[in-house]
Amino acid sequence: MTDRTTVPDGSVPGTPPVRLGIHGSPDLATAIVRAAGRTESDVELVGYDVADPFRGLRAKELDVMIVKYGLREPDLAVSDPVALDPRAVIVGAHHPLATHTSVSVEELAAYEGFRCPGSFPEYVWDEVVPPRTPKGRRIRRAYDMGTVKGLMGTLSGTDAVHLTFQSLEAIAPARMKVIPISDLPPAPVALAWLRDPEPAAHIARFVADAENGSTAR
Repeated sequence: MTDRTTVPDGSVPGTPPVRLGIHGSPDLATAIVRAAGRTESDVELVGYDVADPFRGLRAKELDVMIVKYGLREPDLAVSDPVALDPRAVIVGAHHPLATHTSVSVEELAAYEGFRCPGSFPEYVWDEVVPPRTPKGRRIRRAYDMGTVKGLMGTLSGTDAVHLTFQSLEAIAPARMKVIPISDLPPAPVALAWLRDPEPAAHIARFVADAENGSTAR
């Protein structure tokens, strides 16, 4: 019989690390792992491209990935929220809003934002970059969303705004300003995985631990 004895952090000796897909800063993932009572050695952080976000899961190169807002992908299962990520906007240091300590989404409607990238679900992008503000002002999606380097280049050379999440502050270059958005609620953060086949026991255990350690309550 296989020894399934667990150690204090909830892992099972001899099991492989969970391949955890992330985009942007690793800090959010690290916080989720720690809240789950795990150590960084229990996971392998693997970056994914927002232009084709589910490729790694579907190719079985990832076990689980971090997602935000609700997914309606038939082949993917999604956990309960495990964290929250406050909303923020990234602008170039030259931008008229760059000196603000916080901004309203109504202010951001005066500037151009970014289109939904690649095969990223448009229904999720509508949460990330709302088509309209609460007062009905249209948020213009004028720029292509490509690589992170390309995004930063656009922000550096224009008055574009990128509606995003506070967690990206950890990786934003010095020439960028990350400003909290005061009137958009934090994004719920969850874990997603393939429905079929069912995840291995150590992956299911990691998801359960993340749900139990959730900071989204």
